[in-house]
Amino acid sequence: MRSSQYAAKTRMSRHLPFRLPVETAEVLEAAPAVMVAQTAEELQELAVRDAKDGWHEVAFEVPGKGRVVEARVCRTKNGIAANYLDPYMRRRDPDCLVIGDKLPTDKPRYKERFGEEFGGVRKATLEWLKGQRLVVFPFFAGHPSEGTAALVMVPENSGFFALGLALLQGILRREEIPKDFFPRAIIYVAPTFRHTHFGGKQVVVHNRRERLHELFSYNLYPGPSAKKGVYGVLLNIGEREKWVTLHCSTVQVITPYDNRLVIAHEGASGGGKSEMLEHITRQADGSLLIGRNVVTGDTRILTLPRGCAFRPVTDDMALCHPSLEKGNGKLTLMDAEQAWFVRVNHINKYGVDPHLEGLTSRPAKPLVFLSIDAHPGSTALIWEHVEDAPGKPCPNPRVILPREIVPEVITGPVDVDVRSFGIRTPPCTAKRPTYGIVGLFHLLPPALAWLWRLVAPRGHGNPSIVQTEGMASEGVGSYWPFATGRMVDHANLLLRQILATPKVRYVLCPNQHIGAWEVGFMPQWIMREYLARRGGARFAPNALSPARCPLLGYTPSKIVIEGSTLNRWFLEVREQPEVGTSGYDRGAAILEEFFHRELRQHLVRDLLPKGRKIIECCLSGGAAADYEGLLDMPTFEQEE
Repeated sequence: MRSSQYAAKTRMSRHLPFRLPVETAEVLEAAPAVMVAQTAEELQELAVRDAKDGWHEVAFEVPGKGRVVEARVCRTKNGIAANYLDPYMRRRDPDCLVIGDKLPTDKPRYKERFGEEFGGVRKATLEWLKGQRLVVFPFFAGHPSEGTAALVMVPENSGFFALGLALLQGILRREEIPKDFFPRAIIYVAPTFRHTHFGGKQVVVHNRRERLHELFSYNLYPGPSAKKGVYGVLLNIGEREKWVTLHCSTVQVITPYDNRLVIAHEGASGGGKSEMLEHITRQADGSLLIGRNVVTGDTRILTLPRGCAFRPVTDDMALCHPSLEKGNGKLTLMDAEQAWFVRVNHINKYGVDPHLEGLTSRPAKPLVFLSIDAHPGSTALIWEHVEDAPGKPCPNPRVILPREIVPEVITGPVDVDVRSFGIRTPPCTAKRPTYGIVGLFHLLPPALAWLWRLVAPRGHGNPSIVQTEGMASEGVGSYWPFATGRMVDHANLLLRQILATPKVRYVLCPNQHIGAWEVGFMPQWIMREYLARRGGARFAPNALSPARCPLLGYTPSKIVIEGSTLNRWFLEVREQPEVGTSGYDRGAAILEEFFHRELRQHLVRDLLPKGRKIIECCLSGGAAADYEGLLDMPTFEQEE
């Protein structure tokens, strides 16, 4: 929309060269000082401008509490390090999102949760911002287009937060701003309201207005606001325009024989998306530690003299806009971010990931580190994590990594060959059966792959969010925590996407445990190597067998990589003596009960008829072959 179409409700501000909603302009005109940032370098300086003895305290006067310090920030040799004093603020609260408007949604509304309409707190937020020294800048959410023009407004002393957003989504210099720029999304940041209104909890309110998406961030952790808040804006746009921003990392894998395969790895937070872009962790002698048995202590290794090379494409958010499609039966996507929010909790000592360690210790551009134990003038090291309590490292240390400094990164769209789905699995034994029955990887019929994206298990020991008990769902697409609309609309979008891309194959891959074996992220790294060497999901018909648990699709009969054969029990968990058939079946029952519980809520009036048949197939105990028949789409490529 051209800004002239908003003339009745907009006005100019002396601070910005484009029209704004009247209330936004009034905030800027009333604020005692407004800095219009144009570069990330300016925000780096702002992040530590008021430092004393090297430390900048992000502090606010809070009524009834006095001076509250949210974070301490310092400049390091390789960037800016910010640490939250409250351990709760070091990872995303999965229940932080609420809806402030009255448009259709399946998410909690502000009034339902807090007992009043959002309008009063919205007004109070804008009044509070009028009394703050502010930093603002325009940017495009996801990719430059008329519908993704955005603006952020942050208290000036929270420069590190503004810097994180500028790295993640970019920042527009004045000369780069289009003449018809009008923000379709505005982020307002008001950290004190966490204490005055929300009992110390992370709260992000999405307020969808006509042609404007307002996002009120009442905390300074970038996860639910600067990152996932923008994701919510993109999902809302896609919901209206009938396209999806997938929650996935994407990598082009290049074998030693120069074969190429593009894998998009989806899943809930902690499902291995960032790890899909990492090099395989090797032992000192170069071998791969497949796993360690949690009962016996036994270990198994794999010798892989030369691994595949790879070129990263996306880390977490992938635009699947219709304008990218080529009509070739594959899914075409591109990155929705300018930088990546990389979790490094698994890097707990020097040498675990030499590539990422080298990239972050001497980067070409300054980085932002969160929950890394760094000090003024030091080098922030990604294996030095702050502690939530004595002897208890923070499970969610992060680094914001600009994609332009990532070696061999692909800019622009790619065609996806394989979509994998990651799940964090707990250990499973006959004595303590769990859903940790997933083998090294399984091939899924497309209909079953859609079901996995509906239930999206959050999984075991999720380090990215405040933990909940038991097996929980991240929600449709694994991006549901960030969406603002109706589940059925996103379920339909994902099913239509699968139907429109018949040449894509689907894989399920665990991390952390396979039965009684602790495996970390090795399954997806081995899967990446194996499928790339085969040119994709290519198998002889007799090389696969239906999994004993139908929800797992098909299991490879044997995995051989460069002459090394993997132990059969990594493929068929019930063959592990610590698990057995009885332990496997009880684990399968847990998984089945979870699927049934989560899927029933999707049987609503507006669900596509094919989607209803797929869910009913699952509820009636359908087999892998039944799922194949529902969509008449192949599960794998048959070897010639």
